Formats: sequence, structure tokens, C-alpha cells
Amino acid sequence: QVQLVESGGGLVQAGGSLRLSCAASGRTFNSYAMAWFRQAPGKEREFVAAFSWSGDSTYYADSVKGRFTISRDNAKNTLYLQMNSLKPEDTAIYYCAADTAVVSGNPTFVYEYDYWGQGTQVTVSS
Repeated sequence: QVQLVESGGGLVQAGGSLRLSCAASGRTFNSYAMAWFRQAPGKEREFVAAFSWSGDSTYYADSVKGRFTISRDNAKNTLYLQMNSLKPEDTAIYYCAADTAVVSGNPTFVYEYDYWGQGTQVTVSS
């Protein structure tokens, strides 16, 4: 079992920055892969960024590459998403997710992940 709690969302102007955090508890933090997804109103949940199972590689959606950075602090059992140069189209609920058992092996695939946080709202005004 893994419990995930996101924080750090809020309202920011276009061009601004936010850092999201995801505190994990339960299973040993560095024993599973983790990712960030987001879901805008009326749209499907989409991949944002992820660590590989080994933790050695990171993956980003093209829409956030160069602006967002995923990181993790294993000592604090926390996953982060640093978001810079925010755009109105980044507005969404952001979710962290944990992958404790390989399904497809594709870290960008929403159904790869078996644990999810409750989400944190990010709103970017123009």
C-alpha cells in the first residue's frame, strides 16, 4: 500500500512558477516508479513527467519539456515538480502517481500506475 498527498498548487500569473510536492508513505519510497499527471476540465488525464523504475531516467511530455523538472528526495519520501514559465494551458488538477508493479513498462501510460494522490489545483491566469 502507498499513500500519496500532493500540495503546492495555487493561482499564478502566466510566466510564473510553482513547485508541487507529493509526500509518500507506506511502501519503501525508492522501490517504485513515480510520475506526475494532470487533468483539465473536460479532458482526459495526461502524462506530465515521470521517473523510470531505476530512478536513473526521467521522461517529460513535449508540452512541458524545458519548463518543468521532476525530482525526488528519497530521504524525505517526497516527489517534486518544479514548474516554470507557466502558461494558461497548464491549468489543471495535478496528480502524483506510484507504479508498484510493472504493467506495460511505459512510464507515460496512465494505466501503468496503481496508486494516486487526491490532486492539487494549479490555475494559471493570462
